[in-house]
Amino acid sequence: MQRGTKAAQAVSPEISQVSAGYGDVDQRILVCNSEGVWAEDRRPRTRLSFDAVASANGEYQTGAERPAAGKGFEAYDCIDPEEAGGQAARTALTMLRAPQCPAGFLPVAIDGGFGGVILHEACVHSLEATAVAKGNSEFCGKLGQKIASEKVTAIDDGTLTGEWGSIRVDDEGSPSQRNVLIEKGILKSYLVDILGSRIMGHPVTGSARREGYQYAPTSRMTNTFFAPGEDDEEEMIATMGEGLFARRMGGGSVNPLTGEFNFAVLEGYWVRDGKILTPVRGASLIGRGADTLLAIDRVGRRMWMGYGMCGSRSGNVPTNVGQPRIRVSGMTIGGKGGKL
Repeated sequence: MQRGTKAAQAVSPEISQVSAGYGDVDQRILVCNSEGVWAEDRRPRTRLSFDAVASANGEYQTGAERPAAGKGFEAYDCIDPEEAGGQAARTALTMLRAPQCPAGFLPVAIDGGFGGVILHEACVHSLEATAVAKGNSEFCGKLGQKIASEKVTAIDDGTLTGEWGSIRVDDEGSPSQRNVLIEKGILKSYLVDILGSRIMGHPVTGSARREGYQYAPTSRMTNTFFAPGEDDEEEMIATMGEGLFARRMGGGSVNPLTGEFNFAVLEGYWVRDGKILTPVRGASLIGRGADTLLAIDRVGRRMWMGYGMCGSRSGNVPTNVGQPRIRVSGMTIGGKGGKL
């Protein structure tokens, strides 16, 4: 925490405040029932967080980095506190003097890592049995149908070693597994717990999760991501004309029944004639999950993940979101700025 804080403060005198946080947990579970299930799991996790504030002339902007892993102290063999603290400060500083983002319906490139929050919120929540079994999803009854661009393959995989969202068995005792949800644009599977399986007639997918024993388990995500594609990341920017490059995404909201979403962009850049013109602040992305999936026209080659906590009926559980850089041919960009 001290090392990351010093790295953030060293970025610029305009970094007026840095907050650091640390957490770890060693969770052990036992699931046994009258159907003969006896399953145990141990889930160590650790997380570091840095929030930086940049200020000048009465203006304030923030940046945040929260690296995490499904490991104990060995996670700090790969988590770099100085890099995390420095990046939080650089994001805040970049946004400090950025003009307000213009609004419009234009191409949007979304960078990897936490950019996968759009897949998580605007699509895969609508693929959970919690919604599908009750008919409260825009993707009900669409198995085997095209719901996305042929460039899109989406996966939820709880078996990845050492990842923040990984589990060996789910909270009903079913083995965790790799679930291909969308393959080349075709809907292949939902995320299904035991109750959802009985209602839907769909196989269990090892996706039942809960924060603790005070909750009943429900279908939830683990590590959810767009699979790598074959497109060049720089070409996405060079050929998009005018639009927005969303380098870092923030939180948002979605209606699972309609798929309508609204997400904040924490670090964004305006693109004109295929070149980055200026950073912009106050940007948001507005749309509908089904429309966005179909409008993805580029998927990059390198995928990486971001780390978060997902809240639902069964409490808060750690989940990864991830993707390579992708491009959406047209999205509604919300902003208060005029023409740049």
